[in-house]
Amino acid sequence: MITETVLQVGDPRLRIECATVDNIADPVFQEENRRLHRALAEFRESHGFGRAIAAPQIGIPKRLIAMNLGEGSFSVINPRILELSEETMTLWDDCMSFPWLLVRVRRHRHITVAFQDEKGEHHEWRQMDPTHSELFQHEMDHLDGVLALDRAIDRNALVSRAVFEADPDTFKSQVDFGSVYG
Repeated sequence: MITETVLQVGDPRLRIECATVDNIADPVFQEENRRLHRALAEFRESHGFGRAIAAPQIGIPKRLIAMNLGEGSFSVINPRILELSEETMTLWDDCMSFPWLLVRVRRHRHITVAFQDEKGEHHEWRQMDPTHSELFQHEMDHLDGVLALDRAIDRNALVSRAVFEADPDTFKSQVDFGSVYG
């Protein structure tokens, strides 16, 4: 049974710039964090994909991301990009807020980020690999009210998931970083 609803493109709550989390120990924040992790788990189970979700995608206007990179989920709180590589890449990006669509975007190939975890400990991930770099950029965009649709490279940069899946090699040949989708 799905208990958390992921907001869909067009919902104005996806366009809000999120507030910094001031008190990680606050019981209200702790419950919001649990809700976000539940939403990620439910989406993954229901759709078969999804590595991360940002809090505004379930209507929480806070700088919080839940991630699952294959070894369980964890929280990314108050993330900040410290460095962006000059080198960029193009890729097909997807999003839980429009799961039927892929968008060709340009992202920085490597980034360095700083964030807190759910215990309030500070972390810095330096020169992330492209797969994690693009994911962080996507999720941090959500925290600023920016969607992958806003980053579409050109007017031919949108494709439905069904059309993509029918001919993935053609679409993958249009980007220089394969696809986060497969």
